[in-house]
Amino acid sequence: MSANTVMKTSLRNFFAHKGRMALSAVAVLLSVAFVCGTLVFTDTMDTTFDKLFAATSSDVTVSPKAAKSEGSDTGRPESLPASALTQVERADGVKSAEGAVSSMNVTVVNADNKNMGSENGAPTIAGNWTRNDLRSMDITSGHAPRGPTEVMVDSDTAKKHHLKMGDELRTIAATGDFRAKIVGIASFKVTNPGAAVVYFDTATAQRELIGRSGRFTQINVAAATGVSDSVLKKNVTASLDGPYKFQTQKEAADANRKDVGEFMDVIKYAMLGFAGIAFLVGIFLIINTFSMLVAQRTREIGLMRAIGSSRKQVNRSVLVEALLLGVFGSVIGVGAGVGLAVGLMKMMSAAGMDLSTDDLTVRWTTPVVGLLLGIVVTVFAAYVPARRAGKVSPMAALRDAGTPADVKAGLVRALIGLVLTGGGGFALYTATQAAEASEGSLWLGVGIVATLIGFVVVGPLLAGGVVRVISAVLLRMFGSVGRMAERNALRNPRRTGATGAALMIGLALVACLSVVGSSMVASATSELDKSVGADFIIEGQNGLKPQAAEALKKAPYVSHVTEVKFVKTKLTTPDGTKEDESLVAATPTYAQDLRRETTAGELSAAYGKNAMSVGSEFAEKNHLKVGDTMNVAFERGRTADLKIAAITSDDTTFDKGAMYINLTTAERYLPADRLPLNGMMFAKADAGKADQAYKALKSSVASDPTVHVKDQTDYKQTLKDQIGQLLNMIYGLLALAIIVAVLGVVNTLALSVVERTREIGLMRAIGLSRRQLRRMIRLESVVIALFGALLGLGLGMGWGATAQKLLALEGLDVLEIPWPTIIGVFIGSAFVGLFAALIPAFRAGRMNVLNAIATE
Repeated sequence: MSANTVMKTSLRNFFAHKGRMALSAVAVLLSVAFVCGTLVFTDTMDTTFDKLFAATSSDVTVSPKAAKSEGSDTGRPESLPASALTQVERADGVKSAEGAVSSMNVTVVNADNKNMGSENGAPTIAGNWTRNDLRSMDITSGHAPRGPTEVMVDSDTAKKHHLKMGDELRTIAATGDFRAKIVGIASFKVTNPGAAVVYFDTATAQRELIGRSGRFTQINVAAATGVSDSVLKKNVTASLDGPYKFQTQKEAADANRKDVGEFMDVIKYAMLGFAGIAFLVGIFLIINTFSMLVAQRTREIGLMRAIGSSRKQVNRSVLVEALLLGVFGSVIGVGAGVGLAVGLMKMMSAAGMDLSTDDLTVRWTTPVVGLLLGIVVTVFAAYVPARRAGKVSPMAALRDAGTPADVKAGLVRALIGLVLTGGGGFALYTATQAAEASEGSLWLGVGIVATLIGFVVVGPLLAGGVVRVISAVLLRMFGSVGRMAERNALRNPRRTGATGAALMIGLALVACLSVVGSSMVASATSELDKSVGADFIIEGQNGLKPQAAEALKKAPYVSHVTEVKFVKTKLTTPDGTKEDESLVAATPTYAQDLRRETTAGELSAAYGKNAMSVGSEFAEKNHLKVGDTMNVAFERGRTADLKIAAITSDDTTFDKGAMYINLTTAERYLPADRLPLNGMMFAKADAGKADQAYKALKSSVASDPTVHVKDQTDYKQTLKDQIGQLLNMIYGLLALAIIVAVLGVVNTLALSVVERTREIGLMRAIGLSRRQLRRMIRLESVVIALFGALLGLGLGMGWGATAQKLLALEGLDVLEIPWPTIIGVFIGSAFVGLFAALIPAFRAGRMNVLNAIATE
């Protein structure tokens, strides 16, 4: 057979079975679309931020060396003196220089005390209006602020919150509150991903945001004609001596891009990971499709071999069909991926993160990656069925369609599957015995991969037993129709195993994550009951501002309020080891609010003068004991020698590894303007006054909507909601893999119906009604779906229980199986089976009896 004939045969077979290929093509399409959509979406976000950073960066920027992109933990931005501006203006090559003020440690509220900031994590930025802002913004209404009672807002924020000229806004900063009326609205020339921006005049910004006049957070420098940014940076650096950071426009944009890029990479690789799972599930669908097509064409392949076709040519013919399937599905998938990216952008915009389709970025690598991935995966999945086709002998043409099962191959497969499953089980057991989470994580990963592959390989062996058990419970009540459905599911265990395995993968991950999530909530709740003695936990966005802290301390019906600050230091142990650590500087009542067990010393002593505590793991690592002295260098403050008065047990969830000092110790060695804001606060109600204290605390900070007062019930619900939101997002991404698995069940049933056309005709001829026939196919589908669900949920719960053992090493020691979720997913799988059988059952019921009997 010539290459041309092989191609013609492949094309004929492909289009002859185009209906059967369609579902496999959809699996390829969905997987490729997810990959391409992810790449286009993240590339578009990169483009959006690149344009924004390029537009907002001046030719050269001068800022304090201590300034951090995430803002200051003191609530006041790092600043430099106005004298630095004078020196920069005199540097060679400077066209102009201006001082800028900018702070992200602010909250802006409207007249109804509603937060005007973004709800998606984008910052609220307050500053002064400068010439540099004209690079990225235009004033489209009103004018720039000219005095302490005037403010200008960006048009996106104004539109989102229905703000108009003359509306009053209140800005809450670490230095206090102040009010101003909107006198201008400015529009971005580039896409604003969601930040809320407000502008004041320079004097107001200095006084209210920095807390001091005559200071700036940065200097924006414009280059004279013919002077490059690098030369300008060199000249400005030479003109200014001090702890400053100098960046060209490109360097500033790159630094900002790096901060955003780390977050974007997490999103990108997480989504690609779920696309990979969908591809894995799709592989089973493609293998099943081609395996069944090869089995149905056994006589045809045998005749081809009889007239001279070689094994290689038959093999190549099937692979060409797979290539056509891969190309078809991938090409459409690339286009669908762009549509998916646009859909994601619209969803993000609705959630508050504005992304414009004007910035839609489709790099040439995206379609190339999508096409290569889709085609390679499809051809790879078809390789085993193609090899099986090549092994069909010419004598097969003399037999009925279908090849007898290779008993020896089945035994070898079962043996390999059992070995892999056993090895994976041993790895999971080893993970539960690990002394450290890092060591156990490696064994957990090995165990998950090995048991997953093992279950896939041993699936046909498991299918026989599991399907019989499910059938005994579920199908026997349907009489002869139920028994026929059971036998159909058992007829080809390899096919049933592969179909169930596709569903198993997605549900195993769902079960595993459900167990881990529920265990985390249960463990945290248990630890909260055991460790937290405070009645109330108070948290704020970017810390609690001083005015909120003072108001809380004055609230009635409260016996005490605890302040907690996180102070950055560099520790030097007695043996000379240096460590960067954040100490917990708190008022002594913190020992009552968060109960910590000690392995040595008394925790109350750690709040004494020039005393501290360390965690047990840190003490063991550095061979420390009570009475040892550590040299503590406070960041931007003085150095102290603190004596270790207590060693706390790290067998906990809350404050694991924390080192405590008295707040007065931090105040002694840090300047007042270098003390961080309270990271959180705790409060204890007067005896019998919990309800009154709760209302009083809430009322005291009602003017700042970013401060949240929670009792223990509220806090537990917050933990549950946060983990629930994360799991729901993961389940949403896993839904793609489950959709592909459902397509696999549909395809298996559809091909199975075609394979059994003559048999169905004979059953109809001897009295089986259309209704009974459709029920038989639906029951077969339900059994296959429940088989996959049972394997997946069992496997996932095993993974989740093992993962919880590792979490127990980090203090999360409660294992909780979310039975409502597990049972709900299992029952849902039965409905998945019913849904998957709709079309195949309908087609089977419409068959003409005589035509079906006459089918070869």
